[in-house]
Amino acid sequence: MSIPFSWSWCLGLLTLVLTGVLAPLAQAQTPPSAFELAAYRGVHEAAVRGDVVALQRLLAAGGKVNAQDDHGRTPLHVAVFARQLASVRALAKAGADLNALERDRYDAVTIAAVADDEDTLSLLLSLGASARQITSRYDGTALIAAAHLGHDGVVRQLIAAGAPLDHVNNLHWTAVIESIVLGNGGPRHQATLDALIQAGADLQRPDRHGRTPLQLAQQRGYSAMERQLAQAGGR
Repeated sequence: MSIPFSWSWCLGLLTLVLTGVLAPLAQAQTPPSAFELAAYRGVHEAAVRGDVVALQRLLAAGGKVNAQDDHGRTPLHVAVFARQLASVRALAKAGADLNALERDRYDAVTIAAVADDEDTLSLLLSLGASARQITSRYDGTALIAAAHLGHDGVVRQLIAAGAPLDHVNNLHWTAVIESIVLGNGGPRHQATLDALIQAGADLQRPDRHGRTPLQLAQQRGYSAMERQLAQAGGR
């Protein structure tokens, strides 16, 4: 889908790049590197490989279910990065902290949300992981991260799990605003915005410069999102 040209959008993007905001948002999560994966031993190695038999044996022998690697990742974190659902189940049964934060302040729910991994997210939520945590260096939430990326199915799951709709991160952006200012105006970001609108998210809350979601969509030339917001009462 082509996106209409807009000088306001270009200037906004340039501002994000120059202020160093855009790159960290894209690179904030740090999955285990190939070197780290090769170096894992014990519980971390079994978790990332999905070797439940070895995982159970190691934990029964005194392995620490919430052990941390050098980046603060627990076995649960690495299992989620690797999409090893069996490991997630086994770790949860063994008492893993489902809401633990790694060094960059990401939890398992946000890791799955950013990865657009609906299956792992659904499992985590069913096991009792919280959708309400404040995560990342941006003091955001899994919902804000998913809205930024246009992961509409994830957004709907998080809303159903009680994620805070109108949390404002330290960039002064809500999930609604991030679906616009960090999105591409395409179908998945439109679906994300629709899910937030249907859930009753605040459409009038402005960014730090006083611009409402409708004004931000107008500035970027996102006509479909502009119509969504206007029809829902945005001003």
